[in-house]
Amino acid sequence: MKRRLAAFSAALLAITASIVVFARPADAAVGLHIEGRNIVEANGQTFVMRGVNHPHVWYTGQTSSFADIKALGANTVRVVLGTGKRWGPSTDVADVIALCKRNRMICVLEVHDTTGYGEEGAAASLDEAVDYWISQKSALVGQESYVVVNIGNEPIGNTNPGQWTDATANAIRKLRSNGFQHLLMVDAPNWGQDWTNTMRDNAQTVWDADSLRNTVFSIHMYSVYNSASSITSYLDAFADKGLPLVVGEFGWRFNSGEVDHDTILAEAQARGIGYLGWSWSGNTDPILDMALNFDPNQLTTWGQRIFNGANGIRATSREATVFAGTPTTPPPTAT
Repeated sequence: MKRRLAAFSAALLAITASIVVFARPADAAVGLHIEGRNIVEANGQTFVMRGVNHPHVWYTGQTSSFADIKALGANTVRVVLGTGKRWGPSTDVADVIALCKRNRMICVLEVHDTTGYGEEGAAASLDEAVDYWISQKSALVGQESYVVVNIGNEPIGNTNPGQWTDATANAIRKLRSNGFQHLLMVDAPNWGQDWTNTMRDNAQTVWDADSLRNTVFSIHMYSVYNSASSITSYLDAFADKGLPLVVGEFGWRFNSGEVDHDTILAEAQARGIGYLGWSWSGNTDPILDMALNFDPNQLTTWGQRIFNGANGIRATSREATVFAGTPTTPPPTAT
């Protein structure tokens, strides 16, 4: 279902510097927003994503999956949508948001058509993805406490990954100029894996393009991240920059290359970084399925690991307070 491409293979900022760099502008965003390196709710409570990806655009009838994912402890679900250029069009955004809210999960909505743009000929541009979001604005405005807009999935392939910086900055500006106040999520180039370090090295430029300073960066960790050092060095780089990061996708295996999922889970928990595993069910290669045939009673090895294992979802997830008030155990903060 998704194309992946394997590639060749810390100090915190001073507190005072963080205050200067990350002071919220007067027209700051409402709802979910960034403070320092953390995702924070409107009431100031830190929120750490613990969830999975659901391939909704290809399986629109599998709406019971939202309740099944929640029952296993997730506090977030990343939902695959389409603009109509390759998949969809997803015109059921309001219904998807309602499903997320009914099941008390934060909803990360992503446009999948952008996957591999510049290398994948059928892919949509980030600008086209923004046009889709604008077409869905009526369903999104007012949902800022519940919805994160992931502008485009893996928006640049390995061909000219440097175009990512301007394309992403322009997409953010266009959304803001059209009145979107949501927390935005931006994926890395190189099919999400950023092995050229384009996102890492240009993140500040993209951050500065957001007038609300309300963007979180998303790295997808597959076969490039098959060692502890490759994972920790990437996470360290964003910590050193003082910029917010989540692991928006990762798996436990990818083709013949292993993914060091144990380190991803452990480091995310230790650092207070969100993670969203790929994916609930329906993959062409079921090695990445967490549940066979969308059945929560048929969890795979991967499903058991991410939901029930060490540093997994059941052990570390905390529901957003917008649904339940103050959590009994506060979540960690990004370090």
